[in-house]
Amino acid sequence: MSSLRFLDLLSTFVFALVGARVAADKRLDYGGILFIAAIASLAGGTLRNVFLGLLPIWINDLWIIVSVLSAVLLTLVFRRVTHISGSLLLLDTLGLAVATISGAKLANDLQLPWFAVIILGVITAVTGGLLRDILCQLEPTLLHRETIGTSSAIGAIIFVLCVKFSLSIELASLIGGAFVILTRLTSIRFDLHLPKFKD
Repeated sequence: MSSLRFLDLLSTFVFALVGARVAADKRLDYGGILFIAAIASLAGGTLRNVFLGLLPIWINDLWIIVSVLSAVLLTLVFRRVTHISGSLLLLDTLGLAVATISGAKLANDLQLPWFAVIILGVITAVTGGLLRDILCQLEPTLLHRETIGTSSAIGAIIFVLCVKFSLSIELASLIGGAFVILTRLTSIRFDLHLPKFKD
């Protein structure tokens, strides 16, 4: 299994699990939980591939679908409703890091310009969570707290810099992903946010 495919599978499962838990918390029916899990986990990678002129990964990879179904099944079997805190927040942060590097790595493999690598990394990471919150009628976390977009962008930038300085892709991925996690957890721990517009 290639490292890119492994990253896609891991981020798909993690985002689907978080999406299913958020949908369960909103008391959606089983169909709604499955739909939100699918949107949360597949939207980012699908949009990335559309921009790149590639087929969405779930069309040709059954294991992507299996990852989504597994996350939903896990949620339904344990019947736990978990608000976004604690372990669920850590899972979401891990998914953010993995998705960022997955998107950036694919763009880098296609030898796209450095700025495209960063933008596609961020798009892959944040799109699913944004749509998840909108569909569940929650104020999108991306737009007002926890510096999700900033954390993803920093990780993608670090990935690009590591590649530019000739580090291996594997090491660049680890370092970039670590910066995503560190930035987000630091912002949560110390309640750091981007400045907000004021009249």
